[in-house]
Amino acid sequence: MAAKAEISWKRMTGEGLRLQVYARHVGQEWRFFVRQRRYDQWQALAHPPLEDWLELLDAVQRRINRRRLPPEEATRVKRTIQQRFPEADMARLAFRTLKP
Repeated sequence: MAAKAEISWKRMTGEGLRLQVYARHVGQEWRFFVRQRRYDQWQALAHPPLEDWLELLDAVQRRINRRRLPPEEATRVKRTIQQRFPEADMARLAFRTLKP
């Protein structure tokens, strides 16, 4: 899971479960996978929540700054977020902070 095209993070669900999430860049799309524990099998996540897309966008922007991804990738992720979540305010998302 250490390929350049994979980005991972951890999050809590509404029920208090801790999940490990990773996104894999395949072609022009990002595929999301989740698991609860280290030795569990990764399960494909068909409809990732907005929270996961925002984590991905933040990670993509950091990798662009380090020249590990092309600058166009952030634009593609933002466009995908707008298509999947039209109610999301992209102006607010551009300046959001992940952790207080």
